[in-house]
Amino acid sequence: QLQLVESGGGLVQPGGSLTLSCRFSGFRWDQSAIGWFRQAPGKEREAISCVSSDSKFTQYSFSLKERFAISRDNAERTCYLQMTGVEDAGTAIYSCARTDLCDITRVRKRVTHWAQGTQVTVSS
Repeated sequence: QLQLVESGGGLVQPGGSLTLSCRFSGFRWDQSAIGWFRQAPGKEREAISCVSSDSKFTQYSFSLKERFAISRDNAERTCYLQMTGVEDAGTAIYSCARTDLCDITRVRKRVTHWAQGTQVTVSS
């Protein structure tokens, strides 16, 4: 059964750091890119980052690429999103997803399976 399960969400202070994890199973990891997305209250879901199946290719949302880092460990079947210098606008539900393409402009439409989402709240 295909599954993506996130962990690591919670409360973080402005300017702080947080790492989200996405454990995946039940599908061919070597044929699957992984994407991270977020949806803030009242806003559309936006793509944050994606990583190719072999980790050789990554892309980021232009406004976040200096502060976020995506990585994956296929042996552990886990993808990570490291966030630093988080801003108040970073309060959102963060979701990872399996996608068949790592292209930040198209990745949202290429998602095949979503995780349940985890809440990240930026507040002092």
